[in-house]
Amino acid sequence: MNQRSSESRSNGRASAGHSGKWRLATVVLALALGAFGMALFGGGVWLMALGGSWYYALTGAGCVVTAVLLCRQRLAAVYLFAVIWGLTLVWALWEVGLNWWGLVPRLVAITVILLLILAVSPSLRRAPRSAA
Repeated sequence: MNQRSSESRSNGRASAGHSGKWRLATVVLALALGAFGMALFGGGVWLMALGGSWYYALTGAGCVVTAVLLCRQRLAAVYLFAVIWGLTLVWALWEVGLNWWGLVPRLVAITVILLLILAVSPSLRRAPRSAA
């Protein structure tokens, strides 16, 4: 019985360390996404001022909000970014149609980001913890 207690304690530490690595990966992803989103937002605002598409500013703002949700370990980040990805797909198809080479630069980066967010999603929480 003592051996089992020792095993469960070591398993608890292993899983705590494992969740710590997921937390670190999520925060690193959030920081990178936040920087990407701010750059996209800034460039998008400039493009809007020149009379261009609003897509980049809106997507940049969405990326920043997603990054904040990731830092807070909220599962809502997955849903928000899935909406951003879906709207990006619609925008890309509207802009270039089914032209493969036109779609690639519009969809590859955002799809890679979505896959990274999905990879860390098991470590995200559904709702804030209650202060009980």
